[in-house]
Amino acid sequence: MSNPLTAIEQITYLLFIKQLDDNDQRNISNSDFLGSKYESIFAGEFTPPGSKETIQKETLRWSYFTKMPSEDMFNLVQTKVFPFIKQLDNGNSHFTKHMQNAALLIPSPRMLTEAVKKIDEIFVELQHENRFIDAQGDFYEYLLSELNQAGKNGQFRTPTHIIELIVELLQPQLGNKIADPACGTAGFLLAAYKYLITQFTSKKYLQPDENGFIRGTLADKLVDDKMKELLETDTFYGFDIDPTMIRIGLMNLMMHGITQPKIDYKDTLSKNYNQDNQYDIVLANPPFTGNIDKGDLNETFSINTTKSELLFVERIYKMLRMGGTAGVIVPQGVLFGSGKAFVETRRILIDKCELKAVIAMPSGVFKPYAGVTTAILIFTKGGETSNVWFYDMQSDGRSLDDKRTELITSKGKRDYGDLHTIIEEYRKNRKNLDRTLKHFLVPKDEIVGMKYDLSINRYRQEVYDDITYDDPTVIIQNINNQEKNIIKEINELLGLIK
Repeated sequence: MSNPLTAIEQITYLLFIKQLDDNDQRNISNSDFLGSKYESIFAGEFTPPGSKETIQKETLRWSYFTKMPSEDMFNLVQTKVFPFIKQLDNGNSHFTKHMQNAALLIPSPRMLTEAVKKIDEIFVELQHENRFIDAQGDFYEYLLSELNQAGKNGQFRTPTHIIELIVELLQPQLGNKIADPACGTAGFLLAAYKYLITQFTSKKYLQPDENGFIRGTLADKLVDDKMKELLETDTFYGFDIDPTMIRIGLMNLMMHGITQPKIDYKDTLSKNYNQDNQYDIVLANPPFTGNIDKGDLNETFSINTTKSELLFVERIYKMLRMGGTAGVIVPQGVLFGSGKAFVETRRILIDKCELKAVIAMPSGVFKPYAGVTTAILIFTKGGETSNVWFYDMQSDGRSLDDKRTELITSKGKRDYGDLHTIIEEYRKNRKNLDRTLKHFLVPKDEIVGMKYDLSINRYRQEVYDDITYDDPTVIIQNINNQEKNIIKEINELLGLIK
């Protein structure tokens, strides 16, 4: 398949079908353990559209059909399993709406057999490693890197550990409405979901994930049915302009337990978007795609620009409710650009919000896709900025070259770089005023006086070590003595040759 997104989408369908089975069996086991009720999605019968044949839904499980001969499996998946997943939730959800034009394009029984075999092998390995995984995101990133298509139209994935860092800084709570205006594979929404269910998982079921963040999946303390429904159906909202990415994002969230995610086709910069003042939390790494057609822009924007990186900052500000908080990744040019639109964007963050933090990230964070230097902005709409906390992230726990190899300490343990230090320092009172350190506070008045410049280098104080040099006459004498010694040794060597 020459188009990487087509390949990703087809793999995602198979992953989704597999994890429908895995999650259903896990839910059955958990309900028995917790003494709660759960109705299996594979209970009862299913009649494929256009067919009079009724089959048992149990035969649509991954664990059932993958044991069948290749030809039989291929026919079942094409004619029954795929139609079954397209009508989940009785056709009344965002998922089924966006699945209407989906097609299973795997061309042969042999290819399907090889694919399901490989997926089973991968999941066995991942379970052996005891990893929490964003399977779609991992496959998405891998295929893009293999096919050298990453970064086209801004479609490169935010590293999971950076997403988790931002979620830890914002600390979303159950009851919050959480949105991403350019959600892609829904990595930010998934990370927020994992953070939330961890809060309702007993300590004995918690464990660190591959980035050192404590996570749990059981949510055994979430026993209120109304709160469960709130979490699963009215918490996560995403928007994107790529139908394929929407389907991938929907399946990504559903296979992790969000039964009715609300991810929709919408350009959040366009005239068609009108959901301002709606969300408690906005998490985003919007695409930096250059200039937008001015004729398509939403008329409510106050900044006179067509630059997407600036427009998305204002869009996120508008999406937030009063008191809502955003964590957004921007190219560092947003922090210090001298144009009027750049200054106006920063003025919104300082004067109309409480800008809590500016975290500068090294240029290698998005390699091998892009070498752009970026920063994380944390701001609360309607708050009052008194001081801004700056942090200079020097390491994210990976090498900053194209390989992005995980760093290991001298004791053989994972080195997470600055990730956990940032969280620890951010959650403190952030009173440090020593600008020679990696993190420090800067008063609002000083930033305003610098035309709202948010570049950390504008305020950092460099430390220079005093170096004492010898008097020039002493240096010259030392050089002269060295020359004499060299000449003496050469003469001795010549004497040995003679």
